[in-house]
Amino acid sequence: MTELPFSAPRAFTLSDFDFALPPERIAQHPATERSASRLLDGRSLPPVDRIFKDLPGLLQPGDLLVFNDTRVVKARIFGEKASGGKLELLIERVLPSGQGNEVVAHMKVSKKPQSGSTIHMAGGRKRGGFDATLLSRWPDDNGPLFRFALHGPAGESPWELMERHGHLPLPPYIERQQHTGADPNADQDSQRYQTVFARAPGAVAAPTAALHFDDTVLAALAARGIETASVTLHVGAGTFQPVKTENLAEHRMHHEWYDVPLATLAALERCRQRGGRVVAVGTTTVRTLESWARSGQTTGETDIFITPGFGFRVVDLLVTNFHLPKSTLMMLVSAFAGYEQVMALYRHAIAQEYRFFSYGDAMLLRRCGS
Repeated sequence: MTELPFSAPRAFTLSDFDFALPPERIAQHPATERSASRLLDGRSLPPVDRIFKDLPGLLQPGDLLVFNDTRVVKARIFGEKASGGKLELLIERVLPSGQGNEVVAHMKVSKKPQSGSTIHMAGGRKRGGFDATLLSRWPDDNGPLFRFALHGPAGESPWELMERHGHLPLPPYIERQQHTGADPNADQDSQRYQTVFARAPGAVAAPTAALHFDDTVLAALAARGIETASVTLHVGAGTFQPVKTENLAEHRMHHEWYDVPLATLAALERCRQRGGRVVAVGTTTVRTLESWARSGQTTGETDIFITPGFGFRVVDLLVTNFHLPKSTLMMLVSAFAGYEQVMALYRHAIAQEYRFFSYGDAMLLRRCGS
């Protein structure tokens, strides 16, 4: 018997996940209604063009939809140094209460202040805002983030200070004028850049695939016998971090905090027992479930990097938006549904003028080989 030559798996590079996207395909505003967005049914080729309201009919009784219930906080705050130089903080996380009013943040400034310096946010404490003392870099002396102690009036917590003085940290490709204080889109963004089931505050970016769900779709899912459950993953600003190395193995993912409740673990077990499918709503839900499946930890930090060749243990179907070229999210969906499948779907979506990124349309994918 003649042995067939061994065929090694393809080694993907960063360039494999690039594609040309016309700028007008980047959605600057949400659809008029959440569930009126388009839905590309990409479970097989050729794909089928649908509306998001069709989703319940595409699933089966006994399936389990898992959402990310994180809530986006008003984490972008503008201020100035003692010298008058302008700066901007994007608060990535609030540290445990035992450490005082301390936060970790990205800092955008022309010349970074020295440790121990006090900066004045939203006008500063004397003008109705608050002050922040730069303590150190984070998580170590060479870390990309900065640790601050916040000083507000009457000992307000970081959560209260963000709610009072902050702005929603919209992605950089959504054009807004937040720093002017006169953004006509602010009211719309405060409602629509938040899911209808957002519960746990801590994200600096929305789990965008879940933005399409409204009460009508949720009621239709329940009527069809489709169970729902939730996890929490606080989406960090690193979700927009570009991959700079052509060799994917050299990229280091950012850390994000996640939690898988006991009720969700029970729902997953019931789903498997009845032969249902686990449907992840968004890449953040995929990362949470697959992190738990590998570590066995229901709560913790994850820096999981999912690229083609990854072995999925939990998720069978995925509802997701269309992602940026060369992004880790493009790599994740390609790992899930198959590289050639995903690239064909993106070509179709561009040709059919789907809307891309956070406020854009969605697609439904099946796990490759399932």
